[in-house]
Amino acid sequence: MTETPEALLRRLFDRAVAVADPMQSLPAHLPPRPAGRVVVVGAGKASARMAEAVEAQWGPCEGLVITRYGYGRPCAGIEIALAAHPVPDEAGVEATARMLDLLEGLGPEDFVLALISGGASSLLIAPAGNITLAEKQAINEALLASGAPIGRMNAVRKHLSRVKGGGLAAAAYPARMLALMISDVPGDDPAVIGSGPTVGEPSAPDAARAILEEHGIKMPASAQAVLAGPRYALEPDDPRLARTENIVFAAPSHSLAAAAAMAEAEGLDVQILGDDIEGEAREVALNHARLAIEAQCALASGDRPILILSGGELTVTRRGDGVGGPNAEYALALAIALKGAPGIYAIACDTDGVDGAAEVAGAIIGPGTLQAAQQAGVCPEKALAQNDAHRFFAAVGGQVITGPTLTNVNDFRAILIRPGA
Repeated sequence: MTETPEALLRRLFDRAVAVADPMQSLPAHLPPRPAGRVVVVGAGKASARMAEAVEAQWGPCEGLVITRYGYGRPCAGIEIALAAHPVPDEAGVEATARMLDLLEGLGPEDFVLALISGGASSLLIAPAGNITLAEKQAINEALLASGAPIGRMNAVRKHLSRVKGGGLAAAAYPARMLALMISDVPGDDPAVIGSGPTVGEPSAPDAARAILEEHGIKMPASAQAVLAGPRYALEPDDPRLARTENIVFAAPSHSLAAAAAMAEAEGLDVQILGDDIEGEAREVALNHARLAIEAQCALASGDRPILILSGGELTVTRRGDGVGGPNAEYALALAIALKGAPGIYAIACDTDGVDGAAEVAGAIIGPGTLQAAQQAGVCPEKALAQNDAHRFFAAVGGQVITGPTLTNVNDFRAILIRPGA
């Protein structure tokens, strides 16, 4: 192996991102363009790139998709609206209203293509009842800081929305709809991706209330009224969903498999822990540190290096006021647990290029990370206590910055283990 371990890990991450690029992954799942009126709608961090891929196959289309600021792409016919993520803003509200207007009045002979990816929960925003945008923002921020798994967060979002939990499909009914999705959630459940705008929700509003109460999140009177009244999220057997087909065409497992194939071609023994790992980032890091050390102890001099891959979506319960994200926090906790173990390197990044509260994908660590921290005058334990992992890695030179990747198949983690001292 002539390249550095850090360079190899970065190349594996880049490969995982590349195979999830909609320009590569979407065309095989796109049918021939239907006759008659075709409307393209969607939301998510990858939605503009997905729209670009659609028009590359179908030509200019009527439609509107909403993506994160900085993630726009040039399209000939489909309008690309930009809005805020992870906390929604007025631009998202306005764009969602125009999308619903576009779908109004469609008939059974019309066809709607919905393009959904991670991030749609914040970008596709139509609060239920009398909930204001400010109230929705406050609930969203509290959920993000709570450490709740994505499935539970999205269950709450569905019951407080007019467009999630099947609402987008209902707005298009009786038109036929095909929803093409990129999964960023453990298990690749279409009902969880982007809070399921084209999929029904089996839980009742009481479940959303229980989640908010469990995590100590206060509800304004408007949200309490919504959760106490008739449900907004559609039941899974709602007839307005009968003409909708949902297809997940890109997922974390595909990206892990591509990275594994590349690693094996480089002569590494690959172990995949799974693409659906959830939990508190620092706790998962401790478990993975133990696995890495055990694996290294079993290696003899001359053995092939081991690569441990995993995906999923980790969470952070905010205890401090630092700048961080689950991938950087995982990497920081891993570095602390490994204590500079020789021969062990790791990368942890979000495939959309944004990890938590910064425009940073994640971080790379190695045997020299803690020594670099000492030289830079930063304390890793203090940074972890303050949820300040991004500032820590900026100080030690361990940040991975990609800019917008135009896709989103969630976390990518790889630990490279060579025979140690």
